[in-house]
Amino acid sequence: MLTDSHTHLDHEYFHTDRAQVIDRALANEVSRIINIGFNRATIETTLELAQTYDMIDAVIGWHPQEAIHMTSDDLDYIEQLARSHPKVVALGEMGLDYYWDTSPKETQQRIFREQLRLARKLNLPVVIHNRDAHADVVRILQEEKAFDIGGVMHCFSGSWEVAKQCLEMNFYISFGGPITFVNAKQPKEVLKNVPIERVLIETDAPYLSPHPYRGKRNEIEKLKIIAEVAAEIKGLEFKNFATLTTHNASELFKKNKGKLSK
Repeated sequence: MLTDSHTHLDHEYFHTDRAQVIDRALANEVSRIINIGFNRATIETTLELAQTYDMIDAVIGWHPQEAIHMTSDDLDYIEQLARSHPKVVALGEMGLDYYWDTSPKETQQRIFREQLRLARKLNLPVVIHNRDAHADVVRILQEEKAFDIGGVMHCFSGSWEVAKQCLEMNFYISFGGPITFVNAKQPKEVLKNVPIERVLIETDAPYLSPHPYRGKRNEIEKLKIIAEVAAEIKGLEFKNFATLTTHNASELFKKNKGKLSK
């Protein structure tokens, strides 16, 4: 069975058929879903999903595009939920996004650091969003001693050199729909080089549908397509690849980790 390590199942795109989307995921060998809440509204809907479905766990944090809106009260809110809610397994998605001009870089970096420090305080892993900001993301992770908590580089888009730096900091590397794209040479080459014990897979649904569904709403059931392509790239049988990556997700997203931290 497969684990989707990064989804947005609470997105409005799923409002009319969410239960059917989950049924189709189960029918396509997905046994666990990690849903991401990245601001006040989506944290609430993510936790609602986690409370409703046994197979769904929650990651909560603040997206870099939303950094300009985050307050100290929001950080306290995340800490309180991370300490008290049994299905919160990591903090995120946090990081830097220099593609969209919605929050100043300085603000993004400050909010990123604050969340990393909270994650270390709580002894929880982190889910990292990185778009066009490789050098600054790696530098801040190093400076904030992220090795102590580890985490995952969500939908990794960097080079093998960047991936190596992340692996050295105790991070997993997650791959999604882009590895199925015909012209996606770099993600495929990085996947070839990442040790299988550090590989995760994701859909990022409803975004980043794999080939041949590119441009359409992504669904969690399509994780199987991603896994089949990834297994071929790694030279593994599908069942073996599924077992190994699900084990990796279990090792990273451990339930109740950090709940007793002071």
